[in-house]
Amino acid sequence: MNTAVKTKRVSRRAAGDIDTTTAAAWFKALGDDSRLRIVLALREQELCVCQIVALLELANSTVSQHLTVLRNAGLIESHKRGRWVYYRLSDAAGGLQVGRSLSRLLDAVAAGADWQDDGRRLKRILKLDPEQLCQITYLS
Repeated sequence: MNTAVKTKRVSRRAAGDIDTTTAAAWFKALGDDSRLRIVLALREQELCVCQIVALLELANSTVSQHLTVLRNAGLIESHKRGRWVYYRLSDAAGGLQVGRSLSRLLDAVAAGADWQDDGRRLKRILKLDPEQLCQITYLS
């Protein structure tokens, strides 16, 4: 009987369950307004750090700290393209059952006026050449 319980737990984990430590890290990471805004923006598409800085209108170092928290929580991934670092939502975050629940929560937040303002700002930012935007951001 004990073996059956263990087998059931393993198969449930394989199907997309998540442990409480990971879930707590996600909730902690999303407990900050700026980090939640970053995740909402990354739902739209992959973004360069400079685009995130421009969206949030925060210092590079502050945005970097927020990105580190989100990356450590497993919510986002990064890769380097030339001189610039790009971020996207992690495959793990999107693929887990919690990811689907997270998606419903983000849908509700995205319907609010705060994200509507960010969404309009992001559309303007995306029209800019990332290379020029990054040069401007790093010169500031």
